[in-house]
Amino acid sequence: MPRRESPRASPAVLRADQVEAFSAGGDELVTGEAVALDLRPTSIVLRGAGVVIDYLVYAAGVVALIILVGLLNDAGALDDALAQALVIGSVAFGLIVVPAIVETATHGRSLGRLAVGARIVRIDGGAIGFRHALTRSLVGLLEIVLTTGGLAVVVGLLNGSSRRLGDLMAGTYSRNERLARDTRVVAVLPPGLEGWAGVADVARLPDGTARRVAAFVQQEARLTPASRRRVAEQLADEVRPFVSPLPDVDAPLLLTAVAVLRRDRESTALAREAATLARLQPALTGTVPGFPRR
Repeated sequence: MPRRESPRASPAVLRADQVEAFSAGGDELVTGEAVALDLRPTSIVLRGAGVVIDYLVYAAGVVALIILVGLLNDAGALDDALAQALVIGSVAFGLIVVPAIVETATHGRSLGRLAVGARIVRIDGGAIGFRHALTRSLVGLLEIVLTTGGLAVVVGLLNGSSRRLGDLMAGTYSRNERLARDTRVVAVLPPGLEGWAGVADVARLPDGTARRVAAFVQQEARLTPASRRRVAEQLADEVRPFVSPLPDVDAPLLLTAVAVLRRDRESTALAREAATLARLQPALTGTVPGFPRR
């Protein structure tokens, strides 16, 4: 069954029981209402860089604790058995407990993730808890420390969202929060088509065609001339049956003109609707004088 289109939703307003699953591509989440969320996983390269920074800090802390235990043992304050137990405890504390506490306290952030712009979240986009963080830390001891990251890299490469084994077991993933600035193009009506725009009849385009036309207008400057001409001709063939009269322009200008005309007319219709609602607001919210409010 084809997925129906609906507006992008914010992850913060979703409940965990609304989540169905990651899509096969791993770059979007689909809720029970068939709403696709624009969740951007962190690439495996950035994840690796963040992990290196984090575990260098954790390892430095562990080494400092071990040196402290060694100094106390040399001074006679600790016997050998207790010193060995404290060394093992220091490793477990520094590589399991500390990462779990840091992730829980910072809601999925850490020093390495701050550097690469990532955050660990649940698969529904919500903040992780201590259970998620502890699971990730325990599994991380195997896939990151004992295998020097090899197992994590292999598992991350086998799924489109770069989730390591700890993420799969904890139900989490790394979200990229440092996105490129939106460089949206604001299209204008091509010169010479002002008269056509005043009389043109543009019927409602099919949703798929309308999306592709909008995407073409935004991205045509990045296309090669051959690709631009080929894509424009294909889209123009889909658009022409819905436009009357047809302007005497080439395909790219036709698509830009249709996109601009549809945008302006829809904007005008929405503005008129808002003005009408504002004018009717007193009648919609007011009450009859003397009538009690309930």
